[in-house]
Amino acid sequence: MAMTLIRELAPWRPFRELTPLPRDTDAFFSRFFADRGRDFPAWARSSGWYPAVESYVEGDKLIVRADLPGIDPKEVEILVVDNQLIIKGERKATREHNGDSHLYREVHYGRFERTLPLPEGVSADNVNARYNEGVLEISMPASKGMTEKRIPIESK
Repeated sequence: MAMTLIRELAPWRPFRELTPLPRDTDAFFSRFFADRGRDFPAWARSSGWYPAVESYVEGDKLIVRADLPGIDPKEVEILVVDNQLIIKGERKATREHNGDSHLYREVHYGRFERTLPLPEGVSADNVNARYNEGVLEISMPASKGMTEKRIPIESK
């Protein structure tokens, strides 16, 4: 009886009942799409998978790095078309997997393709690629506008 009295005295907050709704919805979709790469954008889920990449300028070079663990570098192709860098290839399964035998899987197999826009003025004439410990590193001369220039700060 005391618990009923406390509930009756507490102010009613209509949205309190909705608080677990986002969590419950996320849990539902996580279970439903568990093996389909829910952490990837929708366009990536529908077309397979894509490797994570990063790009930065180091000195006078533009560096693009792609994480390709478990991929034979012979299965990777690098193209420069117009102002785009295209990295494509395939991660092949080392053995046949029966879909029912997986307890949990985040590794994606199959073909991938990444197309990255290159900044204006980047020269594709001297592109070098190196693969080391699962990371593909592509370097090319950066345009003059991409190099770092320190600006002094004047103070009074």
